Amino acid sequence: MATAGGGDCDRYRLDSRAWRFAVHRSEQDDIGYAGFEVANAAALTETTERLRSLGYQVTEESDDLKSDRGVLGLISATDPSGVRIEIYYGATELFEVPFVSPAGVSSFLTGDQGCGHYVLATPDLEKSMAFYVDGLGMELSDIIDWDLGPGGKFKLHFFHCNRRHHTLALIPVPALPPKILHHFMLETGSLDDVGRAMDRMERDSRIAITFGRHTNDHMYSFYGDTPSGFAVEFGCSPRDVDRSWSVVRYDRISMWGHKFVSAE
Repeated sequence: MATAGGGDCDRYRLDSRAWRFAVHRSEQDDIGYAGFEVANAAALTETTERLRSLGYQVTEESDDLKSDRGVLGLISATDPSGVRIEIYYGATELFEVPFVSPAGVSSFLTGDQGCGHYVLATPDLEKSMAFYVDGLGMELSDIIDWDLGPGGKFKLHFFHCNRRHHTLALIPVPALPPKILHHFMLETGSLDDVGRAMDRMERDSRIAITFGRHTNDHMYSFYGDTPSGFAVEFGCSPRDVDRSWSVVRYDRISMWGHKFVSAE
């Protein structure tokens, strides 16, 4: 469901928040920025001071940008991959206008887990981990050694900042690829939501990776192509991080399924 976003931007809802995703008209055709929420003004000040103490340049954003984003407080910094990261508090709620999916999705799992996850390429894993772990306070969930055969081997690192298994994953690469964003994920309320989405994407020949179940978060999902060249993962029923969680590693990214679909 699109919401008003000005002449160069469309914004989309997933829940009671005024918006969760923004699509800007731009030649970049990649991730433009990512937002992370803190509880209040004191938490925003604490995050600002921590990032600056680690040597990161932090901008306290203008009232105009805060108004555009619909938040009470907003800072920004740039991560080691060159992605603009915005940290905010006081987002706009629209409880009085219930969210209704135009495609009939029963619900999206958001709330205290945020809106999903995203996966970025990084040319310097240590610097990226310092930014997200030391700077933003994330914790490592686990690591997968992903063997793509002729496509190479990658050591994926997954990070959480709430009960969701991962809000961020990093793919170490020698140099940044054409797309920094590998994919982003939306979690739905039921397996039927996922199946119906697969039907819609198959009609448009947009399936990139088939239905499967991941080893680490146990999510049932598939991946669809976007016109921008990165993917969107659509899934349900993962496991959460709990107090007994310990970091482990995996040799495979999926228990079954998740096969790449060759372009014709």
